Amino acid sequence: MVGALLALHREAAGYTQSALGQRSVLGEEMIASIEQGRRPLKPDVAEQLDELLDTKGTLSVAVSRMPEVDLVPMWAEEFLDQEREAIAISSYENQVVPGLLQTEAYAEAVFRSRVPVYPDDGVVQLVQARIDRRAILHRRQPPITCFVIWEPVVRAPIGGRDVWTEQLRHLLACSELPGLMLQVLPLERVTHAGLNGPFVLLETPEHQRLAYVETQRGSQLIADPDEVGILTQKCAMLRSQALTPEDTRELLDRLLGER
Repeated sequence: MVGALLALHREAAGYTQSALGQRSVLGEEMIASIEQGRRPLKPDVAEQLDELLDTKGTLSVAVSRMPEVDLVPMWAEEFLDQEREAIAISSYENQVVPGLLQTEAYAEAVFRSRVPVYPDDGVVQLVQARIDRRAILHRRQPPITCFVIWEPVVRAPIGGRDVWTEQLRHLLACSELPGLMLQVLPLERVTHAGLNGPFVLLETPEHQRLAYVETQRGSQLIADPDEVGILTQKCAMLRSQALTPEDTRELLDRLLGER
């Protein structure tokens, strides 16, 4: 309904999807996706469109009255949309195994560690959504992906020894996928470029570069070229400071042997 409302006001204001996309800097594809209900209209975008279309807050009010239909926070939905379509993904993680590389049991252990706790049916939905994301790595033309993981993450037995062992084996299997580079950042590094926390870099099919960062209570999808450029520099430095993919596989093999 919100998408249909946007289409109604856009046409009344005399804009095509392309024209409104250019005027709002959202792009024609984004406008079309919102109008067709494939992407949610975010509050900040609703405010911008209300001003452009002179709709006197109609879209903002509509968005504010939208019911919660799933457990994915609104601030994460845009990232998931962009991740599905990305042609390149680079990730640095220092808390848990990156979501795209998690096993079902590991993902469940992560979600069950959350405080306050999720209800059981909520955990089931979240785990399934995370596992579904892994299809990105098995597309006919998968994105080029690079994952740098801090060593304590692969040593932490999240979910117990059996879950941890299965996760290590899964990481080894993923490291053999076409176009995927897996590197562990060793604990012995006296300094490294990832001390400010995890982040993800995305490149869209239109070659726009985006960054995504998470905090305890939210996240941010960054499009500003200067800010994305800083994280791109950090990613390049982390890749040079991490073990090579070959040495990373040897480390995972050793950890499995020590079990």
